[in-house]
Amino acid sequence: MNANKHATPTEWIDPDDAPELTEEFFEQADEYVGDQLVRRGRPPAERPKQALTVRYDADVVEAFKATGKGWQTRMNDALRDWLKTHSPA
Repeated sequence: MNANKHATPTEWIDPDDAPELTEEFFEQADEYVGDQLVRRGRPPAERPKQALTVRYDADVVEAFKATGKGWQTRMNDALRDWLKTHSPA
């Protein structure tokens, strides 16, 4: 055993003290059809976002941040709007 790490005592848990399996438990459980796991949650996006590292002037970022929550989406929308009337090349 490492001198810097202390052993954590394991407390005995009586299996009879296990929680009851309720309907709520089974509603949260993974669902399988045969051997295939049925995925839950949000489906994959048709056009997923791409993560970038970009540098903008501080005044531009502050102007968008000043508009509140969702400023990055509004910045994306502004760039998309600019592309409608300009050629990136």
